[in-house]
Amino acid sequence: MNIERYSRQILYKNIGEDGQQKLLDSTVLIVGVGALGSVSSEMLTRLGIGKLILIDRDYVELSNLQRQTLYTEKDVDDQKPKAIAAYEHLKEIREDLDIEVHVNHVDALFLESLVKEHDVDLILDGTDNFETRLLINDVSYKHEIPWVHAAVIESSYVSAPFTKDSPCYRCIMPVLPSNTLTCDTAGVISPAVHTAVSIQVTTAIQLLVGESFNKHYMTFGDLWSGEHSRIAFDNIKNKDCETCVHENYPSYNDNHQALSLCGRDTVQIYDDNITYDLALQTAKRLGDFKETPYFIEFYYDDYRIVVFKNGRMLIHGLNKEDKARTIVAQLFG
Repeated sequence: MNIERYSRQILYKNIGEDGQQKLLDSTVLIVGVGALGSVSSEMLTRLGIGKLILIDRDYVELSNLQRQTLYTEKDVDDQKPKAIAAYEHLKEIREDLDIEVHVNHVDALFLESLVKEHDVDLILDGTDNFETRLLINDVSYKHEIPWVHAAVIESSYVSAPFTKDSPCYRCIMPVLPSNTLTCDTAGVISPAVHTAVSIQVTTAIQLLVGESFNKHYMTFGDLWSGEHSRIAFDNIKNKDCETCVHENYPSYNDNHQALSLCGRDTVQIYDDNITYDLALQTAKRLGDFKETPYFIEFYYDDYRIVVFKNGRMLIHGLNKEDKARTIVAQLFG
């Protein structure tokens, strides 16, 4: 390894040689490599993180390229899963990066298996929904691993770190900026993504190098209006919180076989009885299908259906979970 690569970072007084070595020795897990995760994974790769673990359930689409700056038109043409595309591009940036990727839906047990197997130092939020963030929150607090939240919509951003001695995400949800909009309904601009991730990754660096700072702040703002704020949340721990007070970790009990994806008019189906071979047989029976190295794509009653190697299915063109279950029953009995 050529340490000259990080010379300007080492010159920075708050990192130095000791801090750089800590970064090189660190393992970071990123849940979701869409807009947030694709940018944070590139930043971490360039600053010299030792090992990255990436999880994402989706593939690259043309509408992603406006803000998901790690990906290219070729990734779209190849219908490449985001985790695979991220792996390839990050290895081009830094050949010595230790990186592991998973094209998968994340649940508590799967996430827990990764943090235990790899001795993860930090988790970054690259997701787009509250349910997955609560899951990250439960796993992180159970195993005392810090995690850093980030989110964007329109021109607004928010980021906050969570550590074992702070109120958790479940505690502060009532005071988060209230917004039911999604990227697909209200849009988002790329500078908001990069602002959120810049704050998120800076916090990650501080946590990993052991820099002393007040961790219990939520930073948020709107780039279009130029308004930026920061609030402390030290004193808002919920005495009835199931995660950080009672240590019950309710996300471990959630088992969603059908899940509507945020703002996507897409429902994800996870059913152990739907194997890849069964899906391929069904696609061939219907007659019009495409098979890539990563999934099968076919149509049924004008619904676009994508089935991954592990049997996980995305049904595009609807947002009703009961309708998705009906389609699965019609296709697979």
